[in-house]
Amino acid sequence: MGAQKTGLLRTPWFQLTLALVVVVLLVVAPLLLPIPVNQTLARIGVFAVAVLGLNVIMGYTGQVSLGQIFFLGLGAYVTAYGVENGWNIALVFLAAVVIPGVVGLIVALAAARLGGLAIAMVTIALPIIGVPLAKRLSDVTGGSQGISARFSSAPDWTGLANDQWQYYLVLGIGGISFLLVFNLVRGKYGRAFRIVKENEAVAGAMGISPYRYKVLAFTIASMVGGVSGFLYMVVVQYTSPETLAFHHSISLLAAMVVGGAGSIIGSLIGGVYYVLVPNFTNEVAPTLTSLIQGAILLLVLFILPGGIASLPRVLRRWTGRSSRSSPPASSPPEASAPSSDPSPSTPPNTSPSTSSTTPPSTASVKEDSP
Repeated sequence: MGAQKTGLLRTPWFQLTLALVVVVLLVVAPLLLPIPVNQTLARIGVFAVAVLGLNVIMGYTGQVSLGQIFFLGLGAYVTAYGVENGWNIALVFLAAVVIPGVVGLIVALAAARLGGLAIAMVTIALPIIGVPLAKRLSDVTGGSQGISARFSSAPDWTGLANDQWQYYLVLGIGGISFLLVFNLVRGKYGRAFRIVKENEAVAGAMGISPYRYKVLAFTIASMVGGVSGFLYMVVVQYTSPETLAFHHSISLLAAMVVGGAGSIIGSLIGGVYYVLVPNFTNEVAPTLTSLIQGAILLLVLFILPGGIASLPRVLRRWTGRSSRSSPPASSPPEASAPSSDPSPSTPPNTSPSTSSTTPPSTASVKEDSP
């Protein structure tokens, strides 16, 4: 029965039906939910995209990056600057994606030859430098006061409220980002990323350049971070140097680990964790927020090292072990039917001359021959 259920879940028509149901629920939800819930769901989508970018470089390629929040903040600042200067919104979005991508490419060209703690230290420097830089460039960034940009009000022709319009923007742009990354990691580039993650020497022997794919992964992660920065301004409509703070990078890293590294679904779960868990811990014990979040992180690491996204796989493994360990039901012994043939199964040796005239076997002939 368990194998039949597993086979049913893996059939294409079931997966397609499930995907359609999820899409319909996501589209209909903001029309029925109150404003605070829509805003929370939109924020979850923003940070799910940010965790997705971090997953590209860390989860799939295995390179330590502690500066992903820098690219989110950079995308947010580029968006605010473009809106304040009257740029077309399509140009604003393009700049919010390309500029973080270019910066990520420059950093990757220098850092991708490093490994382990060295590349981690390079990425740590990004938010550490970004915060004072944003404060000093006050003409562009608004300094310590930050900068706001209101451009995501719902058009009159839609008939939607502002929170519903912002939700749909996040759903559309974030959904396309997830779809593009999903196709990327499922193709040849994703296979190359995984080989580089497992063993760079093996990757080089197979003709895969670890340096080239590290640079590619870092650049893609930076561009996805820029997308999340644009969406951040869609929802929050304000950014400041605090957006670039290093502790936000650590929170993104924790969200990726809890959701599941190297998992598309894990990125979504990471966005939920990033938004909801701090709110929950603040309600429970505001003075113990960091302690509770650390305890949750340790608990997930001990129970589910692959993150919450690995829970179905772990459950299938446990149920498979329990089914194999359970003894089979003993069946009652069958009574043997009496034979209808009255003759004995082994006939008596009534002809001794026959056995004496039997020729010797080939083996005995060979042994007797000189």
